[in-house]
Amino acid sequence: MPSLSPPPRRIIVSHRLPLRSTPDPSSPFQFSFSLDPDSLPLQLSSSLPSPPLFVGTLPLPSPSSSLSDELSQHLLSTFSCLPVFLPSDLHHHFYHGFCKHYLWPLLHYLLPLSPSSHGGLPFESALYRSYLSANKLFADRITEILNPEEDFVWVHDYHLIALPTFLRKRFPCVKLGFFLHSPFPSSEIFRTIPVRDDLLRALLNSDMVGFHTFDYARHFLSSCSRLLGLGYQSKRGYIGLEYYGRNIIVKILPVGIDMGQLQSVVSSPETASKIRELKETYKDRVLIVGVDDVDIFKGIGLKFLAMEKLLEERPELQGRAILIQITNPARSQGKDIQEVRDETHSIRDRINTRFGQPGYQPVVVIENRPVPMYEKAAFYALAECCVMNAVRDGLNRIPYTYTLCRELSPALSDSSKKSVIVLSEFVGCSPSLSGAIRVNPWNIESVSGAMYTAISMSEVEKQLRHEKHYKYISTHDVAYWAQSFDQDLQRACQDHSVKKNCYGIGFGMSFRVVALGPGFNKLLVENVVSGYRKTCSRLVLLDYDGTMVPQSLIDKRPSEEVIQIVNRLCADPSNVVFVVSGRGKDDLAKWFEPCEKLGIAAEHGYYIRWNRDSQWETSACINTPLDFDWMKVVLPVMKQYTEATDGSHIEQKDSALVWHHQEADPDFGLCQAKELLDHLEKLLANEPVVVKRGHHIVEVTPQGISKGVVVETIISAMQDHNKAPDFVLCVGDDTSDEDMFEAVRNCANKPEIPKITEVFPCTVGNKPSMAKYYLDDTVDVLKMLRALADTGQPGPVSSQSYVSFDDPF
Repeated sequence: MPSLSPPPRRIIVSHRLPLRSTPDPSSPFQFSFSLDPDSLPLQLSSSLPSPPLFVGTLPLPSPSSSLSDELSQHLLSTFSCLPVFLPSDLHHHFYHGFCKHYLWPLLHYLLPLSPSSHGGLPFESALYRSYLSANKLFADRITEILNPEEDFVWVHDYHLIALPTFLRKRFPCVKLGFFLHSPFPSSEIFRTIPVRDDLLRALLNSDMVGFHTFDYARHFLSSCSRLLGLGYQSKRGYIGLEYYGRNIIVKILPVGIDMGQLQSVVSSPETASKIRELKETYKDRVLIVGVDDVDIFKGIGLKFLAMEKLLEERPELQGRAILIQITNPARSQGKDIQEVRDETHSIRDRINTRFGQPGYQPVVVIENRPVPMYEKAAFYALAECCVMNAVRDGLNRIPYTYTLCRELSPALSDSSKKSVIVLSEFVGCSPSLSGAIRVNPWNIESVSGAMYTAISMSEVEKQLRHEKHYKYISTHDVAYWAQSFDQDLQRACQDHSVKKNCYGIGFGMSFRVVALGPGFNKLLVENVVSGYRKTCSRLVLLDYDGTMVPQSLIDKRPSEEVIQIVNRLCADPSNVVFVVSGRGKDDLAKWFEPCEKLGIAAEHGYYIRWNRDSQWETSACINTPLDFDWMKVVLPVMKQYTEATDGSHIEQKDSALVWHHQEADPDFGLCQAKELLDHLEKLLANEPVVVKRGHHIVEVTPQGISKGVVVETIISAMQDHNKAPDFVLCVGDDTSDEDMFEAVRNCANKPEIPKITEVFPCTVGNKPSMAKYYLDDTVDVLKMLRALADTGQPGPVSSQSYVSFDDPF
């Protein structure tokens, strides 16, 4: 029986390794190490298909170079941990500088309005370079052990946002997921970062990006739309971003609790002993508990003010209600941390002075020491209510832990298994706890009222809220989160097994990978020129906006260079050159007036002119006069949407009505376009028209009018004049140009048409298309056309009769 191959490895990358260190003079490293059960990377590892490999920094200064290899081998073999050694000064600038005092406050919506503000440090290029250097060292370490064909890499949190770019540059097909544990701010905040594009592109170099809440994901998608022009689609419950041929999945799921680890803590003798001690200490008291890190976003001072208001308005609680505030050690140091401490101490002392009694202090702060988990569990088990009052927070599982401690504690009777949570609406776990009393932490009276409601509500309601939370928390634990993320990451990387042509473009942090499906390649100028030289009847079809001129230009007139190139192509008697555009005939005729031999198809082919001196004709597919009464219905609807959408406008053509939203707010314009499309499709269901979306437009046109019909008409006319093309170049950028590509393909396969030996359907921009080739932008298009014009050699003279195309067909 053949042996089963082991599952692919998971490489978990985080700032810190899941290790604890204690001084040990007997060790050659002067420290002994053990796994940290409170570490999230370790908690999630047990539910993965195979034991993962951890990559991160050590919770102590880097050892000397002589010991680093030996220590690495020891940690790798003993704990599956591969340390990243950062020089102490680099780590300080990376972590305490850029991460904690620039990026972290900004992700929590706090701008560095001045160097002395609580927003932290202003942006400094030197600190950003340290951030990139640290991320590069992580990439170097991962490179040593990564099998890019098999392994999955899971990167955690804002410290390593740049890491996907470094990995993707080395391994274009690496299987890479990223989860952001902090909030992702609104695009107005994120766009203030000078290197915002770098960070966005780095996240998009992942295969999947995860967030706690839809709000954070929505802000990320909005930033991608506003900064990079990327849209997204929701398909079968998943949100996807198309980025240079790669599909990036956006995952939304908050992190849960390690049930097994917490159960062992709650059931331990230490916890039971601590509960007995606390019951005696706080006998007949009503305990309210809060556990927070010391930082400017946890709202500890606001919580204390709410407690003060509660005691003022509810005198019966004086002497009974106690707020136990456990403060975890600060993760960084600075003026902002000290100011938080000073503020909370000041408010605490004032409250205790006003309302304290012998043997009673209404606010008890436990600080200046790491509080072991068993002690926290004991306070959770005895507290009637947990208050989480942060003004902005991402990963915060304290309300989950509180609920589970109340449920799992053997020291509590079944009738005591009830709990109430007062929860800030700005915390990442808030959407998942629908039974909590949600509050605005800035509204002191509201928080105070919520605290009173929590401790005075009926026992039945407390139990119902508790059961609702426990049901969610117990079924959405850390194992569920890890398995869900891992399964979706595998799904996101399924395309890696499909052979695609992948190559990198861009320098530095602008690097990204272009992934091309089979048969879809970048159009090489030399290949087009080669085919051009050996053919004698050539057809060149060119879209206008986004193909010959950039979409972003305000002045849409063709440049002198475009006019010169077109004229040089038209001067070759072997060439038939057409501009096929959705624009109106008057603009196109005026702009290309210097091009005597250029053919123009305007309004997607409703009008056709074979050269400058010929008359405009209507499309060959129109046998009877069209009825345009539908315009009287559509125009008022479009005007209504235009009035409601700042930056939009209506373009009225002879055959079509177009609603443009390119200059509107990207998100609002897209929303309005979808609504308008749905509105018009229902309104015009029985009319002989087509309602379609294009690049920042919604357009209504008569049925049977398309750029594909234009292609068929021109090729048929050339065949009638014994000039059936043996070379076709067709270039466009919009959805309407897909009709051209399809028509070119169909004509090339028709048996009644002489074989077209050289066919080059080409879309502008790498995106899903019926075209076989692509070019990056209008610069590449003009470069290719210039090369054809410079060839200047007519194709070989054929035996078929030669007809001048100076006259109309």
